[in-house]
Amino acid sequence: MAPYSNFKVGAALETVDGLIITGCNIENASYGLTVCAERVAMFKALSDGHRAFVRLAVVADTETPTTPCGACRQVLWEFAPDLAIVLANLTATTSHHPPRELLPHPFGGRSWHR
Repeated sequence: MAPYSNFKVGAALETVDGLIITGCNIENASYGLTVCAERVAMFKALSDGHRAFVRLAVVADTETPTTPCGACRQVLWEFAPDLAIVLANLTATTSHHPPRELLPHPFGGRSWHR
């Protein structure tokens, strides 16, 4: 649902037991309230009780891959640090990345627990 930017992104999150949970970016007139496809998929999975994930595909109708934004990178690292992130457009898969590669110095509970 991207009525303001018309920049549509889809995400598909695979759980360890093979379930696919999808998400799309959901825009709001107040852009700060917009939620990206990656977080929609992750939050849907978490709210349904899933805690272990294999991979996340992020797809947009672009020439080059659309990478997760900073907020999504943080959420993905925190809830699925070993996730394989697959970036693609409408014609091909373009690259694979672990969260640590996209967010090399993450912040989280592990940052302050000793």
